[in-house]
Amino acid sequence: MNKKSLAILMRTRMRPSDASKLDLSPVMQHQTQSNSRGNQTDHSFSQHGNDNLNASINNERNFESVRKSMHSAISMNKTEVLDAVLNDFSEGYFSLSHENRRKLLIILAKEYDLNRVQVRELIQQYLGLELPAGSGNEAQSGAVEEEGLFSTFYRIERSLRHALKPTYEVLFERLNTHPGGLKSLTILRADILSSLADENITSLRALDSYLKEKLGTWLSPATLELHLITWDDPASLLEKIVAYEAVHPISNLLDLKRRLGVGRRCFGYFHPAIPGEPLIFIEVALLKHVAQTIQEVLWNHPPIPESEAACALFYSISSTQPGLAGINLGKFLIKRVIKLVKRDMPHISTFATLSPIPGFMQWLLSKLASQSMLTEAKDTSQSSNGQSGLTFWENILEPEEENTLMDLSEDFVTGKYGVEVMLNLLGSTNHEWACSAELLSALKPPLMRLCARYLLLEKKRGKALDSVANFHLQNGAMVERINWMADQSEKGLSQSAGIMVNYVYRLDKIEEYAQSYFGAGHINASSDIKRYVEEHDMA
Repeated sequence: MNKKSLAILMRTRMRPSDASKLDLSPVMQHQTQSNSRGNQTDHSFSQHGNDNLNASINNERNFESVRKSMHSAISMNKTEVLDAVLNDFSEGYFSLSHENRRKLLIILAKEYDLNRVQVRELIQQYLGLELPAGSGNEAQSGAVEEEGLFSTFYRIERSLRHALKPTYEVLFERLNTHPGGLKSLTILRADILSSLADENITSLRALDSYLKEKLGTWLSPATLELHLITWDDPASLLEKIVAYEAVHPISNLLDLKRRLGVGRRCFGYFHPAIPGEPLIFIEVALLKHVAQTIQEVLWNHPPIPESEAACALFYSISSTQPGLAGINLGKFLIKRVIKLVKRDMPHISTFATLSPIPGFMQWLLSKLASQSMLTEAKDTSQSSNGQSGLTFWENILEPEEENTLMDLSEDFVTGKYGVEVMLNLLGSTNHEWACSAELLSALKPPLMRLCARYLLLEKKRGKALDSVANFHLQNGAMVERINWMADQSEKGLSQSAGIMVNYVYRLDKIEEYAQSYFGAGHINASSDIKRYVEEHDMA
């Protein structure tokens, strides 16, 4: 094993969580000492109480110190000491506990918001002005005296634009130009999102929205650098690839080396202000055909000679910064990678993905549970008054599928209806159904059809309900094929019953498909996919 391999292996194994297990807490330390000292037990616990009190006082002092440095970073105008103040704030903020960070962010959101009294006064002044007769763009380009009439408008508009900027914008702007500040801002936003997950505070949500908009501007494609990541890169960078891989975990060094070797590519977006750490990276397999299972991409087949490849398959996209959630860096990354691969390998004619369907099983189990209850209610309604059914009831299983599942229910799982049998089978955490040829055969037709329905018809605010589908569709891809038992890992079975989907980027249709999806929510799909749901309205 070479030095790089050893460094990566040691670093990835030495997790903070493991190291923390070696440390005794103060309570355990005092208990251990008291056991060895016998009659000094009371003194140990007394000392422990004093230690806790001192720690609490120190934490409070530390919080107030960080709060003061934050105020100084916003209000100070002395350039020569501003860097030191920003350093104090960043270092102090990272030393705070989770709860104290949350408390400081709420202070930032509420006490350094915009001055709404001033905004209202300016609006009232603006509304009190009278426009000159025939005013408009043509009037503003007229004589000098007409220009003078608008000077008051210009002054109030300028003041209004300034007043509509919250005070915390100063902190964001200054950190962005400070060494290490952009990284600090991404961590700060990750903390905001974490706090919002615990409690939806309006002022904190406004803070998040403002910072997200700023980060989206500062991380425009013009500021990002695309790099090919190889085995020859520093061990510190490769370690981050292992740690941040979010779709298909990297199991060992052999796996990592394979993903960076012949027939594979890994591209990352980097920003000069965060050196040595990709903001997002994408893994590509060079293949003869579009792969149908993740096993053949990761392990089952040796790489082909790159000159024989006809397909560039994107099989994993991972973001490394939780604080950049909602900022679509992947859109620009995919398009630049396609352009780069096409330039270097003109013989590549197909650009596709083998993608997970992370929301499918959650949607499906919810649908099966509701339809199971509605079927019970429907039967009760029919037996009592002869009514044909309920408003929200739907027959999601074909008659043959219903009969097959009911025949198998005696041997595998109980259920009064086909949807209930299916719910009990798929809801099992041990995924026993995936080990039975009979159950796989029975479940494949309804699961494939319902998966196609989920991808093409289930929407939220006019866009695809599935997050990965929405990502690729808004980037200009089309839904090409769904693949049965494509990911048989625990994660794959739990998320999507092992089904994966191929999205295809047709180079001459990317912009057209993206515009039709953005404009009308139209999802472009192959005829094979549409056939699964042809009884539904595809408009």
